[in-house]
Amino acid sequence: MTKTILIKGGRVYDHDADTDRPAAADILIEGGRIVGIAPQIPAERAERVIDAADRLVLPGFVNAHYHSHDTMLKGMLHPVPFDMWLLNCLPPAYPPRSPAELRARTMLGAAECLKSGITTLQDMVTLHPISEENVDTVLAAYEEIGIRVVLSLQIGDRFGIELTPFWRECVPEHLHDRLGSAVEEGAGAGPFEQAVEQYRRIGQGRPRMSWALGPSTPLLCTPDLLRRIAALAESDGLPVITHVNEARTEALSAKTILAEHGGSQVGYLRDMGLLGPGTGMAHTVWLTEAEIEMVTEAGATVILNPASNMKTLSGAAPVPLYLAAGTRVALGCDNCSCSDIQNTFLAMRLVCSLAGLHDPQRNAIPPAAQVIRWATEGGAGALGLADEVGALKPGMKADMTLLDLGRPSYLPFNSAARQTVFSEAGAAVHTVLVDGRVVLEGGRLTMTDEDALRDAVEEAAVDLRRDFAAVNARFEEVYEYLQEAWLRSWREDIGIARTIAPPRF
Repeated sequence: MTKTILIKGGRVYDHDADTDRPAAADILIEGGRIVGIAPQIPAERAERVIDAADRLVLPGFVNAHYHSHDTMLKGMLHPVPFDMWLLNCLPPAYPPRSPAELRARTMLGAAECLKSGITTLQDMVTLHPISEENVDTVLAAYEEIGIRVVLSLQIGDRFGIELTPFWRECVPEHLHDRLGSAVEEGAGAGPFEQAVEQYRRIGQGRPRMSWALGPSTPLLCTPDLLRRIAALAESDGLPVITHVNEARTEALSAKTILAEHGGSQVGYLRDMGLLGPGTGMAHTVWLTEAEIEMVTEAGATVILNPASNMKTLSGAAPVPLYLAAGTRVALGCDNCSCSDIQNTFLAMRLVCSLAGLHDPQRNAIPPAAQVIRWATEGGAGALGLADEVGALKPGMKADMTLLDLGRPSYLPFNSAARQTVFSEAGAAVHTVLVDGRVVLEGGRLTMTDEDALRDAVEEAAVDLRRDFAAVNARFEEVYEYLQEAWLRSWREDIGIARTIAPPRF
């Protein structure tokens, strides 16, 4: 490993300085950290010099919400309601996957992240089963490719179909067994113990790897499970990442299932001791203004995933309300089966553009520089890495992306922030460093063989496509009844709107 690197002459993006035309400077890296940023640092101080002339140097993006378990299902589904998407894409619906497939899918997702300038990801992975072999396979893949990962094992102890109101009334009883473990009593028994066993076994000492706790969604967790998660988070200083009101059906279900907590998943988290600065809530599309106030006052973070919300017909998060409230915000790219892409450039552009659907006033749209901050510092804060990544400053980890300013998206060079958010799509990503190591150069991975990875993915995809077809066939007869339940839920008034119009009945 090269210990000392000098990034020479790039335009260094500083959140607190000129975000339109950042000044050129040199960055000195030693031992995986930035030790100096200044004009004209002597080249002899470094073992390697990277010429960054005509490059924009950005803090690496933080993909604060992501699942590696379905990276190989991209392109398999047409947009469908969230409740039906769940049936097709969660690992318990499939036979256990081979170590070769686990490695290939983990590497594939990480590779896509690096190629779009993401240096840190939060993998809320569902492993079926949660085993030593599966966890080790995932972590070995991340170690090989060189990305920074905050790993959480997604767990719950209530069955997932309960997210869909009216399913029992709409799905004939003789078809309930088609839903498998989603309906069986005792599904997910002992998930907390399984996850904690792996956390204790691995510990926190690995480079570029840390842990979070991953309760699936409050609705799918009993009070006992959430209290145990809260206690562990507090004792060990672990962040907690969960899903909150991703779909309208969740918000409606909460009104009855969580009535003693104000009919609110946010209220439930608060009452269980899980609403605070260490909590990241993915999606938060269907929060009320009262819930937004609770989240903001607690210092929790909302993690917006606009691409997946659109494909699962879930609506758009109320970005203007979060902006006005001063809520902490981060960005994620979510599942490849429902966003189909790991690309923070797209997430940033969608967050800005979709804000206008809620409030078409100029001051309701977050400035591009603010959105870049959400995509870097916001994610770092949500994952407990605020002092490590998210900004280019001495003492921070050397996680950064060098963008080619000769690409059409940056010509002419008018505004680094606005062109990064509205013009660039990822093609300008030239060089990526994580922990002071060059992991992508000239758009190619440096730590692993891309051609071999492609072959491994294509080989594993043969079995996965076969199993996907079987899963889809098993649920096909159920879809029309779940569609009926979904439409019925839309007839219930929940007091807020996050789509332009309701479905046509």
